[in-house]
Amino acid sequence: MTAKDTGVPASDAAEHEGDIRRVGVVGCGLMGAGIAEVCARAGLDVVVHEVGEEAAGAGLARITASLDRGVRRGKLAAVDREAALGHVRVTSDLAELSDRDLVVEAATEDEGVKVELFAELDRIVEREDALLASNTSSLPIMKLGAATRRPRQVIGVHFFNPVPVLDLVEIVPSLLTSPETQARAEGFVTHVLGKKVIRAQDRAGFVVNALLVPYLLSAIRMLESGFASAEDIDTGMVLGCAHPMGPLSLADLIGLDTLTAIAEAMYADFKDPLYAPPPLLLRMVEAGLLGRKSGRGFHDFSASQKGH
Repeated sequence: MTAKDTGVPASDAAEHEGDIRRVGVVGCGLMGAGIAEVCARAGLDVVVHEVGEEAAGAGLARITASLDRGVRRGKLAAVDREAALGHVRVTSDLAELSDRDLVVEAATEDEGVKVELFAELDRIVEREDALLASNTSSLPIMKLGAATRRPRQVIGVHFFNPVPVLDLVEIVPSLLTSPETQARAEGFVTHVLGKKVIRAQDRAGFVVNALLVPYLLSAIRMLESGFASAEDIDTGMVLGCAHPMGPLSLADLIGLDTLTAIAEAMYADFKDPLYAPPPLLLRMVEAGLLGRKSGRGFHDFSASQKGH
């Protein structure tokens, strides 16, 4: 992919391609660990923050396990696994991100949490032209930028799960994001991480989730109404439409709590009933039935998890 493909002048992309070498990642769950991994595999100096020593240890284990899978499947050489691990460290002290050129926030999809984090990162990160990015899938970048004194350097950089496998990244500037920030972010994602960029406006859901979430919610409503079973809904879309995964299986993979948060953010933005989370989804989240992460959602994963 070239700079022309993204609309960024080639001179700008070339100028900013190598100015980000030290990356911070806030959050080391599935998304944060994946972002940290692809940055480490690109040879960048990566510091990942998690809340508490126990969570930090679990985060490093998650990154290591993913690299190990890459080696077992022949996607990654053992020597590259060791090199990547040498480029990343996990800390419970947010202040250790003070010298970063770019910080990517990948915390829980909660507006209050993210706004507070951006305000704190603004105080901590010392480089005046450092980029502060969010991996949010639905929340307004404008609100995150407004929590800082540098809204021109705040941008959405939305990766997709699993990050080491999926090539797409949505770049989401707010109305206050500077063209230089956008050029630097796009150049970094394209030329350093080797991923494909699409641009999105700062509206809830951006491009992909604005199309995907109504489809997932429609499948949940179909199940809720008794129109078809979860298995038949998923089988219908896999075999009838050549989708790699059925909508309810995909919802389980995303996490029903995450899907609910995205749907609620989109409904708050657009006030369209199409985006409102169905009662069944809300009840399942209240019951702790969150999908793969909890062992049960629309499908039961408890047996497969016991086998690991």
